Formats: sequence, C-alpha cells, structure tokens
Amino acid sequence: MIRIAIIGGTGVYDPGILKNLREETINTPYGVVQCKIGEFNGQAIAFIPRHGSTHSIPPHLINYRANLWAIKKLGVENIIATTAVGSLNPAMKPGDFVLVDQFLDFTKNRITTFYEGGKRGVVHVDVTEPYCPTLRQKLLQASENTGIALHARGTYVCAEGPRFETPAEIKMFAKLGGDLVGMTNVPEVVLAREAEICYTTVSMVTNFAAGIAPNPLTHGEVLETMKANAENIKKLIMAAIGLIAGAGDCSCRHALAEYGGFKL
Repeated sequence: MIRIAIIGGTGVYDPGILKNLREETINTPYGVVQCKIGEFNGQAIAFIPRHGSTHSIPPHLINYRANLWAIKKLGVENIIATTAVGSLNPAMKPGDFVLVDQFLDFTKNRITTFYEGGKRGVVHVDVTEPYCPTLRQKLLQASENTGIALHARGTYVCAEGPRFETPAEIKMFAKLGGDLVGMTNVPEVVLAREAEICYTTVSMVTNFAAGIAPNPLTHGEVLETMKANAENIKKLIMAAIGLIAGAGDCSCRHALAEYGGFKL
C-alpha cells in the first residue's frame, strides 16, 4: 500500500531518493496522470512532478484535481509538497526553508473544489489549519534531527502566475500578512483537505520578491537556488518519511465526516 506521496515543485522533478522506480498511468475524471512509484527504506512512495518532468506545465494550467484524485486513488494518506517561493519577509532569505501554516489566495481562474454541485453535491470544507498539524510536527522533528534549519511558520500568498508579481502587489501582500509568494499551493492544499489527505508544504525561498530584490526576477535564479539546496530538501524529506510512517490517525482524514466522507 502506498501511504506517502511527494509532489515536487520547481526544481524538484525527481526526488532522487526512490529505488525500483516505475511509471504508472492513473485515469481520473479530470484527466490522465503520470505518476512515479518507488521504494524508500521498504516503503512504497508515489511522486508527481507538479509542472511535469521538464517544467512544461505553467502554474495556472496544472491539473490539480487530476493530481489529487490520482493520489487518493493510490490510497495515499500523507503528502509532502515542495514549492519555490519569493520572500516578502526579510527574516526569510534565499536558501531558507519555510514550513508554511497559512495561505492567502489570490488566484483567479482555478477550480478549487471537487464539489461543484450536481451529483457530487456541495461541501464547505474547514481550513482553519490548512496544512496538516501532524505532518507539520513531523517535518519540524525532521529538521531538528537533521540540523537543517526550517522556519516553523509562514503565510504563503498564492498568485495566479505565470508572470512574476509587481512591486505594488508585493507591497499589498506584505500589508495583508504574507511572508512568501508562489503560484501553486492553491488549490492543491484545499483539494487535499477535501480528499481527506494529510498535506504539508516545505517552501524554499529562492529570491526576494519584486521591489525587494535588487535586480529583475528571472526563472534561472529560481532554478539555481533550488539546485544549490537540492541535497538539503532531499535529506529533510528522507528524515520526515521515517517519522510519518509511524504516525496514527489525524483529523485531516475526517475532514468531510459531516458529508459522509470523500468518495472517489
């Protein structure tokens, strides 16, 4: 049984920790998903590169519903996601890891639910704690065990993309309490909660955001920072997997209890 999935963001197209890798094609009501499945320390782990294996899918066109449905179909109970982010917070510098605990949604054209009425009905899922508190504790413990520094909290602002943000937008996001800005965490985190899957995100700061950074932003800069820190993100995930394996039940897995639970 596959209990853990990794969703890799920009620069994490292959976690490099899985053995006996195989490709699996998973059919969903929202499209076909290509998923890699391998082993780590005797555990089966699923891996999906969010942007495709060659970064061919822009953030606003990622098939988030298909990805999460496929992960649920595999029987996954826990997701560790990685994201590349710009920083609005001077304390969160390029190269830092942040375990986000809240988000602000500034996306515009994305479907953010599995429940659009009709046969599936309508649900109003609670996201008071959008990122699984149990998984967050496991990641913090992994940080302590490995000595890899991790900011314990941060508010992720999700912009629509694929363009970078303007300095005026960044000023607004900061005034609203944002610490980081990225383009992919919503609706992924919300769909995971609807699917009753524990989900957490480790964000890597790749640059200071527009208007804070001294130079214009480039995608190359993002990739270079991710590459420089690839070994640490790998170590952090490896340490976390061992801790998650022994985790018990969690409230995330009963998020839709009042609606009879999530059904494929």
